[in-house]
Amino acid sequence: MSTFRAFRIHNDDAGYRAGIESMTADALSPGEVLVKAAYSSVNFKDALAGTGKGKILRQFPLNGGIDVAGHVVASTDPVFREGDAVLCTGSGLSETRDGGYGEYARLDARWTIPLPSGLSLRESMILGTAGFTAALALLRMHDNRQTPALGPLAVTGASGGVGQLAIDIFTRAGYEVHAISGKADHFDFLRSLGATSCVDRHALAFSGKPMDSVRFGGALDNVGGAMLAGLLPLIAPYGNVAICGNAGGIAFDSTVMPFIIRGASLLGIASAGTARDIRDEVWQHLASDWKPRHLERIATREISLDELPGVFAHMLAGDSFGRTLVRIGSTV
Repeated sequence: MSTFRAFRIHNDDAGYRAGIESMTADALSPGEVLVKAAYSSVNFKDALAGTGKGKILRQFPLNGGIDVAGHVVASTDPVFREGDAVLCTGSGLSETRDGGYGEYARLDARWTIPLPSGLSLRESMILGTAGFTAALALLRMHDNRQTPALGPLAVTGASGGVGQLAIDIFTRAGYEVHAISGKADHFDFLRSLGATSCVDRHALAFSGKPMDSVRFGGALDNVGGAMLAGLLPLIAPYGNVAICGNAGGIAFDSTVMPFIIRGASLLGIASAGTARDIRDEVWQHLASDWKPRHLERIATREISLDELPGVFAHMLAGDSFGRTLVRIGSTV
């Protein structure tokens, strides 16, 4: 390898810009594991970083892409050998170190996950940060004694990548799932993933009472704001609401009543900085008992590095649907 292609992001005297460049492995961020990338994915965070619409990168220049999967070509860590299939999500990618939007990536061995048996590289990136986040939410809820017996799990923002994967993962784990989305034209698709009920968020009327009749055993909320405030009074005693997004705003108006009367819990899901032992546990679940049954259906688009800017624009405009897979190199 002399040079390779990467989607690189700059912010300097010439302004904020990003595009395909040629670079060498010596220019990559330091790390023990050099990987030839096969796949990455597109997340909302990637769109913000690639366009400069959000302050994601903490240093410049960096390659974009918070997810990557591929094969090891060199390693100074004895855990990894040439040819090993590996993946990495979050962990500073496209934030403090070069990310997965390049034909090669150099990874920190601490955050490099051996591809679990039961997943292909392609499947691991259909999941990516979105699937990892949904599964991490379920793990946190289980750790706090969530069970199917408490009642159905609501998933807000259900038409998005995290929401669709959450429906599939939660259903696989034995839960009844109720999908909440503002895109009623997608309801048939969400039902095909396992949702037993679909609720139009535009027609969802919250009473505003600090406590209301129980409707859900728990929830995964991708929205925040008024949606989160409205959900909390509807949660069963000792149920959990896991919050992983803020599309509806970062502030919410609520009371202590759901927490001190029903014992409900609000769980924060911060996937990017998840500890290694928890990462391993989540990926083992995703490769086995929680593996979604409809990954290929959820992967609604597959693109090359050159097509990233157009996908970013669609995602930021709210026009994307499902998961976008980025095909980078040789695929397995």
